[in-house]
Amino acid sequence: MTRIWRWNRPVTVREVLEDLESERTIAYTTVMTVMDNLHQKGWVRRHQQGRAYRYEPISTRAAYSAALMKEAWSASDNPAAALVDFFGMMSPEQVGVLRDALRVVQLNGVRVDEPREGPPSAEPAERPSDSQLPSDGNESDLPETGTSRSSPGPRSAEPPASGAGGSER
Repeated sequence: MTRIWRWNRPVTVREVLEDLESERTIAYTTVMTVMDNLHQKGWVRRHQQGRAYRYEPISTRAAYSAALMKEAWSASDNPAAALVDFFGMMSPEQVGVLRDALRVVQLNGVRVDEPREGPPSAEPAERPSDSQLPSDGNESDLPETGTSRSSPGPRSAEPPASGAGGSER
């Protein structure tokens, strides 16, 4: 999929093959099979042009990444803790990107600053208040902000690789 997204236009098997051949030897039929599998699985659409098909992605790479994040967050038994841990792993640059994204979301009418119960505090709390704890009230379920540096687990919704070997995502 990375190869198809990179082209940013409908591509033929031959174009993807030539792109891949700059890095390794690969058979035309292998690329054709992968492209057909992507089509069968709903990752790309294709239309015939002469004797060849042109393939284009069904969704953007950004939409795919967002779906992965949503799936991972939905799978958590404690979504608030997952977000706290995720935010704690962000670099300063990623935090800046997150702030920019929140501004865009707000410009599109989505409220991310819903008023909380009680008076607003002058200083942001270091730990969530009781009303922000998981439904069972167990604060130990929330990780300390920024203390967990473990890498996330395997992704279950990965698109198939656009070349043989599965290394190109």
